[in-house]
Amino acid sequence: MNSLPARQDRRSFLKASLAAGAAPFLLPGRVWSAETAPSEKLRMAFIGNGIQNGGLMRTFMSNEGVVVAAVCDVDKNRRENAQKVVQDYYQSKGRTEKVDVYKDFREVIARKDIDAVCIATPDHWHAIITVAALNSGKDVYCEKPLVHSIEEGVAVIDAVKRNNRILQTGSMQRSSKEFRAACEVVRNGYIGDVKSVTCSFGVPAVDCDLPEEPLEPGLDWELWQGPAPRRGYNSILSPRGVHNHFPLWRLYREYGGGYVTDWGAHHLDIAQWALGMDESGPVKVLPPSDPKATHGAQLVYANGVAVTHVDHGLGVEIQGSEGSVRVDRGKIEVIVKGQTLASFVDKSSGTSLDREVAKLDSTLLKDPKVRLYRTEKGNHLVDFLTSVRSRQKPCTHEIIGARSATVCNLMNLVYQHGKPIGWNPANFTFAEPAGDPAWLKYAYQNGWKLA
Repeated sequence: MNSLPARQDRRSFLKASLAAGAAPFLLPGRVWSAETAPSEKLRMAFIGNGIQNGGLMRTFMSNEGVVVAAVCDVDKNRRENAQKVVQDYYQSKGRTEKVDVYKDFREVIARKDIDAVCIATPDHWHAIITVAALNSGKDVYCEKPLVHSIEEGVAVIDAVKRNNRILQTGSMQRSSKEFRAACEVVRNGYIGDVKSVTCSFGVPAVDCDLPEEPLEPGLDWELWQGPAPRRGYNSILSPRGVHNHFPLWRLYREYGGGYVTDWGAHHLDIAQWALGMDESGPVKVLPPSDPKATHGAQLVYANGVAVTHVDHGLGVEIQGSEGSVRVDRGKIEVIVKGQTLASFVDKSSGTSLDREVAKLDSTLLKDPKVRLYRTEKGNHLVDFLTSVRSRQKPCTHEIIGARSATVCNLMNLVYQHGKPIGWNPANFTFAEPAGDPAWLKYAYQNGWKLA
């Protein structure tokens, strides 16, 4: 096992190599080449071995410069399956690296030979594991939403700065060409002044009321709950073993934020990007007029523009004084002064997404005054690896991740409490009409705290 100074030397080497142009860089789908010396490969651990991290792990381990050194899950079947997936892959490639298996993330964090962690646990764990990893000198890829409370977002930003680490949030729509192009059109003023924005996604979080079920051996239910309030096991929260769906713990505010954070962390993130507010936020958050409604909440920005939560339309729709933009995964429509400049919302249209975005990039966006972040080949994971090497901030760094999670959490708060909230985005604090300061926090249980 290498010492911590050795790991720091490895990063220094990577940074120096980039500056000198001496090492292979950004080959298709890769950052390091197959010839990268074993001592210079990025050693990663994967915490939470469900369906999401399964896909992330397979993509990362296909990069020749990455070594999957450890997997970790509170479910014995999931962690052992993840270990087997990696070992089988390495065996098929004639590689001999060993992958260790853990139940408790703290054992992973304690390893000084691990350079980076990829976190895809239930949301209530994100901040605790992320801050612990950052404090131990590790870079972090954390699934969205980055945090489960507003206070946690501030803590993560501080931990990244304090430890001089790289963090990428898994809001990967920012790496997709259609979202980047849509936001660039808006940011460059081609649709005039923004008048309104809608974001379409599902319902807010609710209190968990699931009945207790028998717990089979192999799952550490106490550790799964961690800082959450104690309740009996239910398979909806953590289906046993390997499964091919996204568990519905995300619907309950003890563990997630409903679809407001699950999909809002994607679409509200894009709305903030389009408005140029991705390192700031709204000044007021309004609940729907019907206190029982599950849609209709609004984020209101200092210029008066409101982002409204709806249950229809494409993911993000922006109306301006001179045109409109509609965008979703694999779909885009741009209309300027009555002329459709790009449109791919239906596969039967006779065009393609690539063609329509290319049209925008060769015309409106050929030489934009505002040029937004473009990831290499639209690959969010390669963007993280590139940043680990260059030590430059990635596409969805900690400030963006925390800000996007904040607007999601604010929206959930007005649904939960049914009252308008004033917000001071500069300080992550309430303004008038103020909310309860306790709403900024997630009340950790059973002795857990941010490191």
